[in-house]
Amino acid sequence: MNCRTHTAFLIFGLACLAAAVPAYSQTPAPASSTAASASGSQADAYYNYAMAHLYSEEAAKFGGRAEYVNKAIDYYKKAMALDPSASVIGEELAEFYLKAGNVEKAVELAERLIKDNPNDANANKILARMYAAQLDPDQGKVDENALNKAIEYYQRAADIDPKDVESLSSLAHLYRVAKKDALAEKAYKAVIALDSGDDDALTGLAMLYAGRGDYAGAIALLEPVTGEDADPNTIQVLAELYEDSHDFGKAADTWKRLLPIANGTQVRHKYCDDLLKTNRVDEAINAWQELAAAEPKNVDDLIELADLWSTKHNYAKAHEALNKAKTIENSIGVRMAEAELMDAEGKAADGIATVDEILKETKKTVYTDAERMERIGMLRSLASMQKNSDKIPDAVVSFRQIADLNPQAAPIVEREVIETLAEAKDFKGARAAADAALKKFTGDKDIEMEHASLLATLGEYDKAIAELKALPDADKDFQIMIAVAEVQEKAKRYKDALVTLDAANLAAKTPQDKQAIVFMRGAMYEHQKDYDEAEKAFRTVLKSDPDNAGALNYLGYMLADRDVRLDEAQQLISKAVDLDPDNGAYLDSLGWVHYRQNRLDQAADELRQALDRIKKDPTVHDHLAEVYFKQGKFKEAAQEWELSVSEMKTASPSEMDAAELKRISQRLEDAKAKAGSGAKAK
Repeated sequence: MNCRTHTAFLIFGLACLAAAVPAYSQTPAPASSTAASASGSQADAYYNYAMAHLYSEEAAKFGGRAEYVNKAIDYYKKAMALDPSASVIGEELAEFYLKAGNVEKAVELAERLIKDNPNDANANKILARMYAAQLDPDQGKVDENALNKAIEYYQRAADIDPKDVESLSSLAHLYRVAKKDALAEKAYKAVIALDSGDDDALTGLAMLYAGRGDYAGAIALLEPVTGEDADPNTIQVLAELYEDSHDFGKAADTWKRLLPIANGTQVRHKYCDDLLKTNRVDEAINAWQELAAAEPKNVDDLIELADLWSTKHNYAKAHEALNKAKTIENSIGVRMAEAELMDAEGKAADGIATVDEILKETKKTVYTDAERMERIGMLRSLASMQKNSDKIPDAVVSFRQIADLNPQAAPIVEREVIETLAEAKDFKGARAAADAALKKFTGDKDIEMEHASLLATLGEYDKAIAELKALPDADKDFQIMIAVAEVQEKAKRYKDALVTLDAANLAAKTPQDKQAIVFMRGAMYEHQKDYDEAEKAFRTVLKSDPDNAGALNYLGYMLADRDVRLDEAQQLISKAVDLDPDNGAYLDSLGWVHYRQNRLDQAADELRQALDRIKKDPTVHDHLAEVYFKQGKFKEAAQEWELSVSEMKTASPSEMDAAELKRISQRLEDAKAKAGSGAKAK
């Protein structure tokens, strides 16, 4: 290379570097009698600084090649010697040491810079970044000393420059790692005060609020900044917050906004899942069809579609989806979906036989973890089918096979066995299972609570309460206090239950806990016929959670049962059914309000649907009997009242109601008399 070419290249290279290193080039020259010589030294310093930059870039480009690293360090040192007043050179060298893995040199230089100039914010940040780099909170690795040092130096930098967003943001994150939420909140708010649109600070503060259960505050923080041009990450955090607060409708709508820019199908899966949770089945079907089109070989999408069509009782479409899945792979998942579809169609025996066959085909002596989990899922599905078909001993056997595969799940399995036997009104068997579990799983809180709950069902209320109150921290544990209140409710000790709920409210940690207490208070007031206070409680729940199906149904039924404000009652209950269309209790409420409105054919249809879901409920049989009686179908009415009386006579002691049994028995006699006389409805 000739001299002229070399000179041209050097001038071009330095010109490029000038754009990359403005901090030093903008340092003012000394104003003194020696300005000329100082200016010359500064020019030489700038040349060395620029060359240091050149070699640091080459080092980065070639994976930290030692030759380039050493040359960059030499040039930085020369530049520092030529212009000691330019702190930016030392700061960059310290940063370079850190990037090159020479932590000791980086610390030594940064500390020297701070000693020479305690107000050097950048030098403090270099040390802070170095200590922060030693933390790995996501992996559960937090060096307390490094954490405290990082906070100390970032705090110094923030004190020197209160408008330094980097330091304030870093402090906020570090304070969260240190579990100092009040200081983290203060730092986040300082960043937002400087830049109201700082997405990192806004999402960080929102997550901090969410971490302490203040989902409303977190959502209120992000909603105003998630307009058309919002950062996708902020929109995603907002969607997740809606999910955490169980507002799945808004979550689905928020995920939908991300669909046009989302990579892969993860966001679409989230969107579909949240549509399902809000029972927006038609939208979910469309969304899942699009997802299945985007993943043509994914049988899970087709299985989900089949389940959705089954929910709509469109079994032909459900079979169509599964048949398509079979052409891709006739896997265990597809065959299990077919079995569950048979069960939904009312072909429980075929469904059970199919699952039994799959279990026999796949039986092994030793299973992999994945095979074990799959088999547990199949057994759970089989137990559910057997339970719904009144094959209770078979269901118990299936449940206990789960414990054989996963001994750690044995306490959970025994709780399910106890509940299954109690629901089947095998109270002797349930008591024996509960007593055995209490001895076998000594100290298991959930088993002890299940045992107490069964005692309450059997009418042994004082024993149940004593067992619950004997548990560790019973006077501070929210879950235990709620269980005590439930026992007091079964015992009709409603005033005691309200006192217990007041205590539980002090232990409630989340908005959901507090909402549950308000709901329970509403039920206690209703039991005491204090309907105004009950309505206030349910209205309070609905104010914070307009889609709370339980509150909608309870309030609507309370109005319908008293034969007041029937149109309002019908609207409330209809919304509950829209939210949970397969809920037998809600369908019963809807049938009852339509009976009150004299819409008898519709009422009868809804009550029959309710019985398909809760077959042995004496109240639903009673309601359907009243409809038939009013229609002049006295024989059918008598049949329903006979079933109601039968169910009431086998009810648990806690559900026994002598006055109600007497009333229904009299209605049965009335219906028999009408049927025998050939009377017709008026």
